[in-house]
Amino acid sequence: MPHNTKYVFVTGGVTSSLGKGIISASLAKLLQSRGYSVTIQKLDPYINVDPGTLNPYEHGECYVTEDGAETDLDLGHYERFINLHTTQANNVTTGRIYQSVINKERKGEYLGKTVQVIPHITDEIKRRIKLLGTKHKFDVVITEIGGTVGDIESLPYIEAVRQLRWELGPTNSVFIHLTLVPYLSASKELKTKPTQHSVKVMLENGIQPDVLVLRTEHKLNDDIRRKVGLFCNVDMDAVIESIDVSTIYEVPLLMQSEKLDVTVLRKLNLSIGDEPALKSWKQFVTKLKNPKKTVNIGLIGKYVELPDAYKSIVESFVHAGAANDCKVNLISVHSETVTESTLAEKLGGFSGIIVAPGFGHRGIEGKILAVKYARENKVPFLGICLGMQCAVIEFARNVLGLAEANSTEMSRTTQHPVIDLMEAQKGVTDKGGTMRLGAYPCTLKAGSNAHAAYKQAEVHERHRHRYEFNNAYLTQFEEAGMVATGINPDTNLVEVVEIPSHPWFVGVQFHPEYKSTVVNPHPIFVDFVKASILFNK
Repeated sequence: MPHNTKYVFVTGGVTSSLGKGIISASLAKLLQSRGYSVTIQKLDPYINVDPGTLNPYEHGECYVTEDGAETDLDLGHYERFINLHTTQANNVTTGRIYQSVINKERKGEYLGKTVQVIPHITDEIKRRIKLLGTKHKFDVVITEIGGTVGDIESLPYIEAVRQLRWELGPTNSVFIHLTLVPYLSASKELKTKPTQHSVKVMLENGIQPDVLVLRTEHKLNDDIRRKVGLFCNVDMDAVIESIDVSTIYEVPLLMQSEKLDVTVLRKLNLSIGDEPALKSWKQFVTKLKNPKKTVNIGLIGKYVELPDAYKSIVESFVHAGAANDCKVNLISVHSETVTESTLAEKLGGFSGIIVAPGFGHRGIEGKILAVKYARENKVPFLGICLGMQCAVIEFARNVLGLAEANSTEMSRTTQHPVIDLMEAQKGVTDKGGTMRLGAYPCTLKAGSNAHAAYKQAEVHERHRHRYEFNNAYLTQFEEAGMVATGINPDTNLVEVVEIPSHPWFVGVQFHPEYKSTVVNPHPIFVDFVKASILFNK
């Protein structure tokens, strides 16, 4: 008997940034807790092939999957909620769709036919949507469609899922439409008209939503639910309230109380079964909301104006804080404002300092100064990717006495390239998807902070970089007190550096933030927060 995968499509209306990704992840968590195998994919309407070449100010963080795909930051939410790895197949962009169709046309696969949005683009979208279900045999595939209904860019996706619903049959798909119910303070009332108009646009595109999730700042009474259900042709029990909460991790519990999962399962003709077992999730939320202590950690970066640029790092500290019964106040400091004269003022109040990843020379000297401050003042320090490289440059300049030490990314003619372009990268000219990406093994040195945190000798962590520690300088560094405590066993690349004489000083070439989840907070972050708490005492 063939496996019958069910599909849930999540769209948004009225305004962007309502939290489709969080609703999708929350529903996935609830269905997973009822025993179903679930995954989530994101359809992005932009024409870039992936977000790898996008400026963080444009799109926020670029999230990297285990198999090396540069994807939308929503995939980070998916992994943090359902504790399962996503892949290249979980993020589809318009650029990738058109690229695939054009490649097929060039190979003559369309037999000379005129290539059009319908059926060729829509067929490719449908193929990508069904790929996860047919290949990996998930019980439910949740598909979040980026953008807002009515956008020109989203139209091919909306048409594709309209066709797919017809092809799948009435009980094999559910449409969830997320909208905003604004509150007018002058008249002290909630307004449903924007939701009605948004659903009207959906109907014009041939889709009747099965479930409406209404974002709101105030409780919805039965009269409002009944009105929305009546005018939007949706069952009243399928009008779901999504009220603002203090943390995104409360949303699955909120959706459980609203019976979103029960409604979806009924419409998909699936067994409801027992109530979701969310004991550990509730314990996490309780710890998160009732910390026993507080610690201030400085995040030194150059994209700090946009919190989403460091989304996974921010969430990793949420997980690590809860694991330590601690509220982590993560305070952003723009690296361009860190100078010799402002050092103590900018960094003096922190019990821990993290230097964030990034690319390019802008703000680099401020990051290097922040490393120096942490090293000299024995403040717990964590450097990630470029942050680790800044730690290496700072040590070379101020301990080894190599005043001109630098990365060849910042200065191609530096006399002391302590950070250099990877050998495999030297012939690369294309920017998109060409870095060292995805998970690689790392062997940890016994007795190191990293080994103590992980409690194991070999780990696999995700990467996104072109430059690396220059092993020609390794002996010099180790003799002076900065030790390589993590090495790639296949290539001998330095993955982790530490200063054993410092209470807690760790630089990692990889991105540990990509693997931190609610269920498994990342050990590097947990240990760093623990060290910061001790410093605070």
